[in-house]
Amino acid sequence: MNKPELLSPAGNMEALKAAIHNGADAVYISGKNFGARKFAPNFTQDELIEAINYAHIYDVKIYVTVNTIIYESEVNDCLKYLTFLYTHGVDAVIMQDIGMIKLTRECLPDLEIHISTQANTCNDEALKLYKSLGIKRAVLARELSLEEINNLKTDIEKEIFIHGALCICYSGCCLFSSFEGGRSGNRGECAGPCRLPYKLICNNKEVSDWEYFLSTKELNTSRQIKQILNSNVQSLKIEGRMKSPEYVGFVTKMYRELIDTNHTNNTEKDLKKLFNRDFTEGHLFNQKNKKLINKKSPNHIGIPLGKVLAIGKKIKIKLIDDLNQNDGIRFQESHKGMIVNKLYNNQGLLINKAKKDDIIYLDNKIDLKSLDNVRKTTDSKLIDKLKKYPLKKMPITFQVTAKIGKHLTISIKDNQRTITKQGNIISPAITTPVTTSNIYNQLTKLGNTPFTCNNIIINADQNIFIPLKEINDLRRQLIETLIQQKTKVNYKPITPQIAFTKKSPSKQTTINAFVSNETQLKTLIDKVNNIYTDNYDLYLKYKSDHLFFVLDRTSRDLPQFQNENLLLTELGGIYKYHQNNICFTDYTLNVVNGYSADFLTDHNIRQITISPEMNLTQIQGLIKHGNNVEIIVYGRLELMVMHHKLTPSNNYLLKNKQNKKFPIINKNNQSHILSQNKINLINDIQTLKNMGIRHFRINLSDETPKEILNILNTIKAP
Repeated sequence: MNKPELLSPAGNMEALKAAIHNGADAVYISGKNFGARKFAPNFTQDELIEAINYAHIYDVKIYVTVNTIIYESEVNDCLKYLTFLYTHGVDAVIMQDIGMIKLTRECLPDLEIHISTQANTCNDEALKLYKSLGIKRAVLARELSLEEINNLKTDIEKEIFIHGALCICYSGCCLFSSFEGGRSGNRGECAGPCRLPYKLICNNKEVSDWEYFLSTKELNTSRQIKQILNSNVQSLKIEGRMKSPEYVGFVTKMYRELIDTNHTNNTEKDLKKLFNRDFTEGHLFNQKNKKLINKKSPNHIGIPLGKVLAIGKKIKIKLIDDLNQNDGIRFQESHKGMIVNKLYNNQGLLINKAKKDDIIYLDNKIDLKSLDNVRKTTDSKLIDKLKKYPLKKMPITFQVTAKIGKHLTISIKDNQRTITKQGNIISPAITTPVTTSNIYNQLTKLGNTPFTCNNIIINADQNIFIPLKEINDLRRQLIETLIQQKTKVNYKPITPQIAFTKKSPSKQTTINAFVSNETQLKTLIDKVNNIYTDNYDLYLKYKSDHLFFVLDRTSRDLPQFQNENLLLTELGGIYKYHQNNICFTDYTLNVVNGYSADFLTDHNIRQITISPEMNLTQIQGLIKHGNNVEIIVYGRLELMVMHHKLTPSNNYLLKNKQNKKFPIINKNNQSHILSQNKINLINDIQTLKNMGIRHFRINLSDETPKEILNILNTIKAP
């Protein structure tokens, strides 16, 4: 049975220590910039150094997330930051941006890189691409099933999420927060639009009683640990860099026990009190729809506590579980919560705890008006208990040689190294000799050091004299030297930044179009330079030098193509198709810097659609590299792609509280949510031309032939 690495999250030093002392093999953290959890506390540079050293004392690895997309203006700062991490001994960095990955491999060839789940890795071809770049590990897309993961054959380490919050959208494929909330998920700023309420609309009528269509339950695979341990996976990852240290410690300990023994104590109730949105085993075990989504609540729901019986200045509650002062509770139907500062019994007296079946009263400080069900969301006694965990101790062995006429020699050994110190020349004892028990007692005085003595081997003459202070001093020196060696950083010289070679892009201006149906294709067939369709039948029917087939961005098995026109949407396709086909790339590759564009151009990509998340200044920085880039100047964008069908057909909309309506398109048994508003940069085309862009695209969804021709006329107007 495989025994994989247990990888825990930490948003601050307290959480990092909780992870280490509760059994993590590795911990992933982030600095203040370039990490995909921008609103976690995260670590300053001094704290990063402290975290790396602290973890290494306990033989725990530290991985740092540098997994946002990196704009051209940030490249130098990002590279300096990566250099800082490398020179201070980080074990690996987790990255998404393919341009920065390639640049980092060139400048810091010995820095280990793991591909973030933000890269949306679904197939073997993507893994082969990473391996060709010298990447050590890939964090796989959370939409892959365990069976699909076991079918991946590329010899590269594979990491999966086993617990915590899930995204409903394929990671790295979500533009919802960016375009509807002004905060980019690809920049670590996600505003959580999936946790908001929506109405499902069909033919202008509300057709479902669900409130939260996009809010996933919490991933919990603890009951499937045997299958996971028998899988093709080397690292098991817990989500939670924004969670409390108590949560991190508890979940880490739970999975440590499961990995080591295949069972754990009865922990589910405590787990639910710490954080849950109800639990799912996720796509890893093929759970969808009702088993994946919590349709009633996007928040921590805790455990059932009781029922409100009456409301006035005080709230009367019949308990079905114990309640303590300072616990947190939530009134389920009203979505209101409070901390129990004052707790009253049935006689109106203040108490500090109440038992199951008791009647209790609380001050109505939240103006509750309905007879709600009550849930406990914070258990103060559990939190206090979890703050007090035993500290991990690293096993060491001492070896002592004490011979008359020779130097006292003491060695310390851990699982990797042996360190030896010499003392003074040993003399015969005049009065009271030092015994082996005396030596043993002095060496085991390890106090609050990170070590515990496993064994002491003593080779000593009889009737010797050694000052106890000398033994103590040598022990302290050995411990200090061991810590120094465990935290010592060995790194190779750094390659200066690689300068890019400016490309010579085409000077021809082209207008291109993505079409959604045959009518649109026929309307444009002789009016634009290139047409993109994701309908393979249409591609075959109208095949020409200017028609491109758009591949699925979440493909598991990439079909065979040769001498075709392809618009590629993910990195596996780059690896498989770039040598024997004419290839363009779509905006789904999140290209926001020239190094990413360079990487694609070097892989024979003839035209690169850049990310729609960039403003004009950011675009200007990218195009100085001179690659052939295309920009979308009109149309709807795909905000999300989900690995299940949200609706039975394409005639549905999601409507939010601001009455914005988002079309839902079903393709390949997946649901795609489109933006309500269509981007329109047509008035900026001349500015874009002046910047050096020559390729412009329109994305068509529901436009009629007349509307399409009007759009084209506007674009072509002088």
